[in-house]
Amino acid sequence: MDKMTDKERQDTKMAMLYELRLIFSNGEKKEYTTEEIVELLDKIAMAKEQ
Repeated sequence: MDKMTDKERQDTKMAMLYELRLIFSNGEKKEYTTEEIVELLDKIAMAKEQ
């Protein structure tokens, strides 16, 4: 597997941040607890592994 360039790594980070922003901005809730955020992050991480 080829190594990612710095630009590709930065693009990936920004895409993940945007995906998180969409999840929170389109969610039903306006405020989240730390536990809820961690749970969402865990679900995203597990989905990405599949």
